[in-house]
Amino acid sequence: MTAPDQTPEAKTHPKGQVSDAVRGNWVDFMAPATTRPYLRLSRADRPIGTWLLLLPCWWGLALAMLYDGQARLFDLWIFAGCALGAFLMRGAGCTWNDITDRDIDGAVARTRSRPIPSGQVSAKQAAGWMIAQALVAFCILLTFNTAAIILGIIALVPVAIYPFAKRFTWWPQVFLGLAFNWGALLAWTAHTGSLGWPAVILYLAGIVWTLFYDTIYAHQDTEDDALIGVKSTARLFGEASPVWLTAFMYGSALIMALAVLAATRGAGADMLPSVIAMGGPLAFLAHMRWQMARFDPADMDGLLRLFRSNRDAGLLPLLFFAGAALA
Repeated sequence: MTAPDQTPEAKTHPKGQVSDAVRGNWVDFMAPATTRPYLRLSRADRPIGTWLLLLPCWWGLALAMLYDGQARLFDLWIFAGCALGAFLMRGAGCTWNDITDRDIDGAVARTRSRPIPSGQVSAKQAAGWMIAQALVAFCILLTFNTAAIILGIIALVPVAIYPFAKRFTWWPQVFLGLAFNWGALLAWTAHTGSLGWPAVILYLAGIVWTLFYDTIYAHQDTEDDALIGVKSTARLFGEASPVWLTAFMYGSALIMALAVLAATRGAGADMLPSVIAMGGPLAFLAHMRWQMARFDPADMDGLLRLFRSNRDAGLLPLLFFAGAALA
């Protein structure tokens, strides 16, 4: 006879698993049981958020290397430090989000299984975990130059505001974009020593991209959000969402192309890096068009798949930017 905790259902849906976590993720099946609630707070069982926070960092670094034509050994640390920092700050930010949203999460079907509303951890325990993650991330930030450190500290402002945005604006995705794409500014500055217009333009492209992917994501919760009064662009746009998403799709690719032009304006006679880099926005646009061809607001599983596919959308321009910087 099969033991109760060894049934096929238990193996597929272990105790405490968050409803929208990646099935078979390492947290639910490999992490020590005592650490699982904290790793779930950090969304370690849902890595897409870390990717979406990290990719603008890597865009900014690659475009900065293209801009000044220099690749230094320290850039490898910026590359790695951004990866570690993205994991930690995404974890800290998500923990903060869960603390502030614990009552709302308990009223939404997709989120009531999260650690705080499900009773796996208390809000006080979550706050301690948030501080620990932020402190380690701050130690990494201190290895960068002064300008980058200042930018990293300022980044806490949109992170702190974001969880409250859905209470006072129909555009909380803008605040998410402000927070999630800050790395484009920071990584550029960590490489060059100062902030430049190409990084600012790239940052704007990332914000519009966030409006694209997070509106898709928010369509999963429109019914529950309407019941409890939570605002989102998905609710605001309603049936007009495909029109808005198309505008965000073309807008983010166009602004990214402008960032490439700004970064390569001094390329002179050697146009090859510029041509390679311009392939980034084109590939980025192609992937988003692929997403739009499959967008169905009534297909909850499909919406989650499309949202997660933005990791690949963001990797495509990175490949072109890195190739151009090394050309």
